[in-house]
Amino acid sequence: MATVEAEARVRAAFARQGFMRNLDARMVELSAGRCTIECAFRDDLTQHHGLFHAGVVTTIADNACGFAALSLMPEGAEVLSVEFKTSFLRPAAGVAIVARGEVVKPGRTLTFCRADVFARDAAGREVLAATMTATMIAAAPEARATHATLEARATHATPEPR
Repeated sequence: MATVEAEARVRAAFARQGFMRNLDARMVELSAGRCTIECAFRDDLTQHHGLFHAGVVTTIADNACGFAALSLMPEGAEVLSVEFKTSFLRPAAGVAIVARGEVVKPGRTLTFCRADVFARDAAGREVLAATMTATMIAAAPEARATHATLEARATHATPEPR
């Protein structure tokens, strides 16, 4: 990471993610172009076989890629996913899952990333459960509408005549 300020900016962006808070996911490592996120097992994060749900696995991989990309973007940029592909290699069974994301090719607009997601057992052993390739975009904050701005527009919208 280039500066302490850049690391603080990326960690602050992670802290604003409501869904990461819902999962109790934690960013445990961050460096230039790399990010590691952990998520502890909970019954409410499982699918019908009692394994981590694929949506949880994909979410932490996506976030590990996104924050790895953001760590290389200039101040003021925001990161958004453009596309990703997740391959599930084995069931994500364990006491936690760990996503390790890294930038493969940084760019001014698009950044290409990959992440591996490991299932960790109670003894601390990890096995590769999934892998992701992802494309992230550096987005300007003013270039997109938020839920709050869409709500405000809807509140002040004039109804169409009948």
